[in-house]
Parts: sequence; C-alpha cells; structure tokens
Amino acid sequence: MKPFSKPEIISLLVIFFVLVAVSWPNFALSLRRARDQVRRDDVGNIQAAITDYYADYGIYPSSTSDGRIIACKDPAQNGKITLIPCNWGKDPWINLTPGVNKVYMNRVPGDPNQPQGVNYDYFSDGSRYQIFASFEGKDESEVDPKVIAMGFKCGTRVCNVGRAINVPLYISIPEYDLQIYCGQHPKDLKCINK
Repeated sequence: MKPFSKPEIISLLVIFFVLVAVSWPNFALSLRRARDQVRRDDVGNIQAAITDYYADYGIYPSSTSDGRIIACKDPAQNGKITLIPCNWGKDPWINLTPGVNKVYMNRVPGDPNQPQGVNYDYFSDGSRYQIFASFEGKDESEVDPKVIAMGFKCGTRVCNVGRAINVPLYISIPEYDLQIYCGQHPKDLKCINK
C-alpha cells in the first residue's frame, strides 16, 4: 500500500479542520442545552422535594439570606437534631423526625457550572417560596425578563428562571409581604413612606 503524498495529507487535514469548524458550534450548543436541561430537571426535583416537605411539616423549609435551603442535618451534632443550610451539590436532605426514615433528596443538586461559582437560589418565609436558576441559553422559553430585572444573583450569574408558590416570581418575598401588609394597613407610616 502506497503512503499518502504530502498534498493528499494537507488536503485531508484541511477537510478535517473544515468539518470540525462547521460542527463545533452545534456541538457547543448541544452541550449548553444539556446543561440547561439539567437545571430544568434540578429545579423541578427541588420543587417536588419542597412540596413533599410541606406535606410532612405544614410549612416550606426556611432559607438563608444567601439563598440556601435550611433543612439539612448538622453532622457535628451527636444525636441532637439541628437544622443547617444545605450546601448545593453536597448535602443529603432527609426527614429529621425521630423514627422516620424518609429521604427528600439524596443530594441537594448543584448547578452544572457550580465549580465556576454558579448556584441555585431558594427564598422562603415558611408560607411561600421562590427558587431561581440561571440558564445559559437566553433563547430558552423559561427565561423571564422580569426575573432578570430583579437582579438576583445565582452565584456569579444573574438569575433568569424561577418558580414560586404563593408569591409572584418577579418580587422578593419581603417586598410582597410589605405589599400585603400595606393593602391591609394603608395608613401605616412604613406604607405611606414606601
């Protein structure tokens, strides 16, 4: 068998690089869409676990000011049940009622780009909650300009997708609570000066 000549090798390399250059954008797009699908699934799974928690306890789990769910067990407490914020992508979320062996999530999911500082955000006052994510694809149907306008940070990126129960998605829970309060007490000073 005769080896390829130099012009044939160059031709093959050119064809190979043209194929890579043409297919790379589609490959990158499919990877981005796959990460956004993981986010979509994660938010749905978190929402299902929150609903399950509500069915067990009659309230939604609390949240930290930095957007984490306060519902995981402190491993440092020997025998004592202490709730701590769940770390995205690390901690299991279990029912802490003595004698109950129920797992809400084996691991609270973390954003696919968590190593780059991207996280989910969860906010709750017990009677309502919001959960936010940041999709990479601005063309995804769930991307909401009102959520973007809120400016919530999902780690290093602005949140652009969310789900909520008992509160509009485009307003923070404290602001919504104030709106409800001012609707009931319009002459209160904090409502007048708002």
